[in-house]
Order: sequence, then C-alpha cells, then structure tokens
Amino acid sequence: MLDYVYGHEEIIGQFVAQLIPHCRRGFGPNIATIGVINDAGALIAGLVYHNWDPEAGIIELSGAALPGANWLTRRTLALMYQYPFEGCGCQMVVQRTPADDKRLLGILATYGFDLVTVQRLFGRERDGVICTLTVEAWRNNKFNRKREQLKEAA
Repeated sequence: MLDYVYGHEEIIGQFVAQLIPHCRRGFGPNIATIGVINDAGALIAGLVYHNWDPEAGIIELSGAALPGANWLTRRTLALMYQYPFEGCGCQMVVQRTPADDKRLLGILATYGFDLVTVQRLFGRERDGVICTLTVEAWRNNKFNRKREQLKEAA
C-alpha cells in the first residue's frame, strides 16, 4: 500500500529534479509537493507544483518516479489533481513533456489532457509537448466519473 506525504518541498523537489533532465536546475522558491512512499517507507515518486499563476488560475505540475516503481494508481491520480483543482482552485494544470515520451503522452491523453507539440521546447534537438488539463476535462474524465459514481452510491 502506498502512502503520501505533503510538504518536504526541498527533499521532494530535489528528488523530482534529479529524475527529470530539464528540471535539474530546480523549481524556484514557491512550490508545493506530494511524495509517494512505498511499504518500506522509501520515497518512490514525487510531484512538484510550480509556476503558480493565481490570476490566470494555472499551475504547472512536474512529477517523476524511480524506474519500476508502481506508483501511478487511481488514488495517486485522484490526489495528484485534487490539489490544484480543489485545493488551489485552479482552472488548468500545465505539464511540459518531451515529445519522445510516448508512454507518458498516451497516459496524459487518456486522462483528458490536450496536447500541443512545440518545436525545440527542450532545446535545439528536442521537441516538447505542452499538455493542458482544464478543471472541466478533469471532472469529466472517465476516472473521475467513476469516482463520483462510487461516492454517490455510498
């Protein structure tokens, strides 16, 4: 069973930054984090919320996990997006993803993100994708509809 820790911005921020090449310089001073802890008490994944723009209602999300970590559960997905949409009142979450990360892009598309390819987003030789998820798309994706149906039945 997984557990989740909030805060610990420096530790979780460094954990995520070390696993994502384009984030190795860090996320800046104003971040929020969620860590995913396995049964042994080890940090196996982290989420960093950064570049918060309260006037626009937009926050950027960066996340990473150790190779082979089984962390992206329905509960993790629910917590991952409850924070920006319910906790912060965001109207949109933004993620920057390398265009060659087809696995992650497939997950994001299935979850309801809109994907826009941007040439050279990660440098001269590497295209990227701006991935955006609105609060409406999040509320209406198949994962949340099922969660809401379970709440109503209880």
